[in-house]
Amino acid sequence: MSLARNTFVQFFYTMLSRLLGYARDRAISNFMGAGWIGDAFATAQMFPNLFRRILAEGAFSQAFVPIYAKVTKERSHQEAENFAAESFSVLTFASIILTIIAQIFMPWIMMIIHRGQMHDQQAFSLAILLTQITMPYLIGMAISSLFAGVLNTAGKFALSAAAPTLLNITILIAVIFTHDPKQAAINGAIAISIAGILQAAMLYYGCYKLGVKIGFRMPRLTPDVKKVIAVMGPAVIAGSSTQINVFVSQSLSSFEVGAKSWLYAADRLYQLPLGLIGVAIGVALLPRLAAAVATKGSDDDKVAIDEGFVLSMALTLPAAAALLIIPYFLMYGFWVGGKFTDIDALSTAKALANYAWGVPAFVLIRIWAPPFFARQDTKSPMNFALIGVVANVVFGAGLYYVFHKMDNTGYVGLAIGTSIAAWTNAILLCVTLLKRGWWRWDKNVIGKTIKIIIATGIMAIYLIILNLNAHYIIDFAKILNFGGKEIAVLICSLIGFAIYAAAVFAVGALKMKDVRALIKK
Repeated sequence: MSLARNTFVQFFYTMLSRLLGYARDRAISNFMGAGWIGDAFATAQMFPNLFRRILAEGAFSQAFVPIYAKVTKERSHQEAENFAAESFSVLTFASIILTIIAQIFMPWIMMIIHRGQMHDQQAFSLAILLTQITMPYLIGMAISSLFAGVLNTAGKFALSAAAPTLLNITILIAVIFTHDPKQAAINGAIAISIAGILQAAMLYYGCYKLGVKIGFRMPRLTPDVKKVIAVMGPAVIAGSSTQINVFVSQSLSSFEVGAKSWLYAADRLYQLPLGLIGVAIGVALLPRLAAAVATKGSDDDKVAIDEGFVLSMALTLPAAAALLIIPYFLMYGFWVGGKFTDIDALSTAKALANYAWGVPAFVLIRIWAPPFFARQDTKSPMNFALIGVVANVVFGAGLYYVFHKMDNTGYVGLAIGTSIAAWTNAILLCVTLLKRGWWRWDKNVIGKTIKIIIATGIMAIYLIILNLNAHYIIDFAKILNFGGKEIAVLICSLIGFAIYAAAVFAVGALKMKDVRALIKK
């Protein structure tokens, strides 16, 4: 099972999804703006995604994949299929119940996560309506996570990586033909739930073609399902604790109109390297680690972590540098338009710069957590996530109040708290891996990492010069009218990438034989 090949497949389709996601988010921001309607829609997208990350893509997949991999290895195809169907039935039933409960209690839930706009009945009611409409998306994504786990365990990554494109296409179609901002938000919310169904159907078809027929049956807590739940428990707590940060951020940012939209726009850019690199490698890494751990005497788990670490840093560090040094230039070029103004870009850039220095940590968590899940140890990541939550609440909430009183930019403090929490979590994971002997700082890994940092430094010099002269490029881009600024920023970004690529080869962080080896794999 080639980590490089599977990562590339995940990377390719995630890149396609992110490009469509950019078109989607650009349409959302331009048609809805960074005001109360944009804030309501950001809340509506966040809430089902919060549970999706806890239950579906987070805790469930981390518990299900290693156990399913072991069942497929040690038992018959029919037994593995039965296990998948039993898990599917319990997961579907639980997600339906959770969705119904959330929809019923949504007005009270909004008093927590959208409290700052309770005084504006129109804004508050819209947030409730939109979130109730989007909640069924959780059901589709819960089902999709199981189907994706089955496919990934079999080494099939294409469909699970391509599925998110359906969400982007569906929302984009729903929004771009609507000129009224409020109606655009309602249409977008409906599209989210429809996309959940389409994604589940697509992945079910993939499992069917694979020869794994998963049907709904009366939910039963069989011994294997109980084992998934037992392993899943700490991961749910870990995921829930992490999402406390989201609740805190959502609640506090609601007191600054536009802040949720700014944080959402910043989130979309800093999540780009996390989705393309961290998630892609993490998804490809877990099945390989699970197989390596199940094979006694194999050292492939350490080799896989080595490959994942070097590959992730080679792709993450230059992206983080760009987000840190030229955040406004990126936001202006890729986001400003329609109802999303230059002032919104400036406000978003402040948050983006403070997410940027946390990006390497976000990605490293995706690399250093799978070794625990592969050994069915979900308690350690849970404990580290809880510590991260404490760090986020203390620093994020504390800095929010400080900045809010100073100049009404408390949302920037929330971004800083998020990055501090990420580094806290990543460092604890790394230290524990080293202590337990599940990984080691190989000399070759250290050497390549230092060279990657040097190459990133060379590119950073270019970015600093670019930032000092960004206003000239922006003024020229305005003359070109439609598409001018996007093209200008894209060209400047590609030049930066070319400089980094040349520097990587120049300092020896990567050699042609390494490239040929990856292609061969």
